[in-house]
Amino acid sequence: MDLSIYDIIQGPIISDKAYKLNKSFKKLVLKVHPHSNKVLIKEALERLFSVKVDKVAIVVRQPKNKRLKGRAVRGVLVKKAIITLAEGYSLDLLDQSGGQVVPAEMASKFEKAE
Repeated sequence: MDLSIYDIIQGPIISDKAYKLNKSFKKLVLKVHPHSNKVLIKEALERLFSVKVDKVAIVVRQPKNKRLKGRAVRGVLVKKAIITLAEGYSLDLLDQSGGQVVPAEMASKFEKAE
């Protein structure tokens, strides 16, 4: 599967834990494509935002089986990347008003998702 840098990074994850990781440890939490790996994520971030990535950790939340109106349904697989930037680099994906800050090329993609 050939993924572009815009397909790999699907957007920031906004939660209390992600906010604390960003402020305390200068880490970013991003939702990424399920077929991406650490190398692809690192290259995409460095090319897209012009930052140096020190470390990439991946967390995969497996889908759960549930029942809905008597039918068995399956949840959605979610793959998150926890990014540690190199010393001297910073990237704030949330502006002061709480909205998302994304490059202009990706803005249309995020507007469709909402």
